[in-house]
Amino acid sequence: METPANQKFRDSIATIDDKGKRAWVFPKKPKGKLYDYRKLVSYGLLLFLFASPFVKVNGNQFLMFNVLERRFNIFGFPFWPQDFHLFVISMLIGVIFITLFTVAFGRIFCGWICPQTIFMEMVFRRIEYWIEGDRGKQIRLAKQSWNAEKIKKRSLKFIIFVIISFLIANVFLAYLIGSDRLIQYVVEGPMQHVSTLISLAIFTAVFYFVFAWFREQVCIIACPYGRLQGVLLDNKSVIVAYDHKRGEADSGRKKIRKNEDRQALGHGDCIDCFQCVNVCPTGIDIRNGTQLECINCTACIDECNIIMEKVDLPKGLIRYTSEANIEQKTPFRLTPRLKGYIAVLFILMGVLTGMLFLRNDVEANVLRLPGQLYERKDNNIISNVFTYNLLNKTNDDIEDISFKLLSHDGTIKLVSTKSSFIVEKQEISKGTFFIEINNSELSGDRNTLKIGVFSGEKLIETTSANFLGPRSYN
Repeated sequence: METPANQKFRDSIATIDDKGKRAWVFPKKPKGKLYDYRKLVSYGLLLFLFASPFVKVNGNQFLMFNVLERRFNIFGFPFWPQDFHLFVISMLIGVIFITLFTVAFGRIFCGWICPQTIFMEMVFRRIEYWIEGDRGKQIRLAKQSWNAEKIKKRSLKFIIFVIISFLIANVFLAYLIGSDRLIQYVVEGPMQHVSTLISLAIFTAVFYFVFAWFREQVCIIACPYGRLQGVLLDNKSVIVAYDHKRGEADSGRKKIRKNEDRQALGHGDCIDCFQCVNVCPTGIDIRNGTQLECINCTACIDECNIIMEKVDLPKGLIRYTSEANIEQKTPFRLTPRLKGYIAVLFILMGVLTGMLFLRNDVEANVLRLPGQLYERKDNNIISNVFTYNLLNKTNDDIEDISFKLLSHDGTIKLVSTKSSFIVEKQEISKGTFFIEINNSELSGDRNTLKIGVFSGEKLIETTSANFLGPRSYN
């Protein structure tokens, strides 16, 4: 079935030409009230992004995602592999939260919060505008031959882009291995840590490739979030939209002419100036309706408002609104779907909060040594050997650690010269001990023991273990 003429734009993306080659986008430098708000939000988020690995809360890095060692800090709270269930619930909350905002407000995350958009539009493009000029100058520079001016500008841009990419790579590495270790590597010198230097070079090359060449293609081709719009959006979602009823009217859009009565001729308020297209960082025409490429960056809103003001027409031809509001003047309301997402979100947040309050500062794991049976000793004593792992999740050393049986009469003997030990902060202590119980205390060949972990006289954790004994015959 052939695509209608007014829908041909949906057969391809704006950054690919008719021959299938890359159509480079040269967006006009945006300006306006919403752009100023976006700058404030973006620079605040950039400050947060660059500062988070170097800020400490109770001695913990504010944010750290050490995948290699499976250690995570979220808002200063340390999380270990044993807390993986908390991490899963946090991820689910994040997914539901983004889904909720997408259903309600479209791709607002992409335009205002996404790191790709912030770095691309608020860092790299602004440097490009500073070096190469606005849209027209950039187009002319791209077409001209490689003379002294072009070499100078492109070389300067390349150097600055590489430096910024290297800084981003260092911050990214600080999130992965920790800022203290990164600073230590820098002080000791790159030749002492060649593998880290190679990793930094790879990260730098990736970031440079993304922001200097791939650019908006990340949002259009690589990012799956844009494709979710087709599933999540409906005609009640508030998005960046063109008011086609006002812009087209009965006779469609038309370029403005002096002293012309547009209303009498039946033309809409859109004067077909193409400024909304020129300013778009993904190169689309917002007047074609909701599209995969639109990241809701609001650049077209600001530009259209500027044009409307110049031609003495009301602002808001392009604005945050819904299709239902454009067609039927229906105001935004919480739909049953939105209420469902909100309910699920609050339930998950309640579960996470409860789990965080119930989370132990110390986690104990006691296992019987594999391959070892029980040992019979004098006075009808049965002995089993166990290994233990103690994880200290706090920022303080836990002293005078000892084990005691809570469920049976018996003794626990550490395989060391000391009867107690210390577990250092955010470390794991491992060891071995024997549990000895009189056979009369046992019921059959398998018994479940309850073991208490004490710091001095204070019970700080309980765990259980299976104890083997002689099989009883009745």
